[in-house]
Amino acid sequence: MSNNQRNSLFVRAAFSEGTERPPVWMMRQAGRFMKEYWDIKNKYSFLEMCKTPEIAADVTMLPVDLLGIDAAILFSDILVTAEAMGGDLSFTQGVGPRFANPVRTADDVERLETEVLDKLQYVADAIQVIQERLNGRIPLIGFAGAPFTVMSYLVEGGSSKDFKLTKLMLHNQPETAHRLLAKIADVTTQYLNLQIRAGVNAVQIFDSWAGALSWDDYKEFSHRYIAQIVAGLERSDIPVISFCKGSSVFAPLMAEAKPDVISVDWNADLATIKRSLPEGIAVQGNLDPHILYAKKPVIRERILRLYESMKQEPGFIFNLGHGIMPDIPFDHVKYAVEVIKNELS
Repeated sequence: MSNNQRNSLFVRAAFSEGTERPPVWMMRQAGRFMKEYWDIKNKYSFLEMCKTPEIAADVTMLPVDLLGIDAAILFSDILVTAEAMGGDLSFTQGVGPRFANPVRTADDVERLETEVLDKLQYVADAIQVIQERLNGRIPLIGFAGAPFTVMSYLVEGGSSKDFKLTKLMLHNQPETAHRLLAKIADVTTQYLNLQIRAGVNAVQIFDSWAGALSWDDYKEFSHRYIAQIVAGLERSDIPVISFCKGSSVFAPLMAEAKPDVISVDWNADLATIKRSLPEGIAVQGNLDPHILYAKKPVIRERILRLYESMKQEPGFIFNLGHGIMPDIPFDHVKYAVEVIKNELS
């Protein structure tokens, strides 16, 4: 069975080639807005879902079967790398991820392991199961968290609104911060290459919290490590997508890391960003996910408006500026996908 998706709508758009219409997938497309997700989630813990290949495959396939999107994305979590390195990770309903052993000192950083691929084999196993189920229908996107975002969870011990401890480490202990980021970047490169070898057709790097950084700090503590990861990927025919909350500001720097696609948040005019990027870099985005709460005529109008601004541009993947919120009505998401597939050509 060939998993080569080089001629798929999604991969061609990611490589800035002309397509009949923009491909569509959505961040968090296999998630809490689906009843079918909860049917699975109510039986298992979140980490069990990630670590059991058959269950991860079941969840990955939900939007493929129910929404008809143009690319699947592996069901997993950005923090599996941090856990493999030695983070004591748990997920609590309503609280989110927690690390019981936060990383705050140089000694804490030294204790983190980097030879951890054997602990992440379950992800490779899940990819193989998913590809069997997809059977060549559409591409599968693998992903990882970017070093700065993963670092923030390790240092804060969980989610944060202000990233105070993380920024204190950047500013007061820059050597420790760089050592931590270098270790995460090393593991992330190995991990994405593991996914590529297991059979994903594209990869996305999620720097969810980069928007917390100033320009100079983003350059020093995020961008340089993403550039290092992208340079280390075994990426022939495998497009690399770079996403961060803050991409509307950081896009010129993000382009210097040489991804194939930059995924743009909803604060920017997508066509303006596209025209500012070097030729050959595609864009993904950037509908405000909150639009999907609105009435269907509004959803359709906003989709058509975005498409109108982008239709002359090769290299456009239709997506949201961030992930789908858990309480967005399922039929609104399905309607949005139908509009994109039926009306944009």
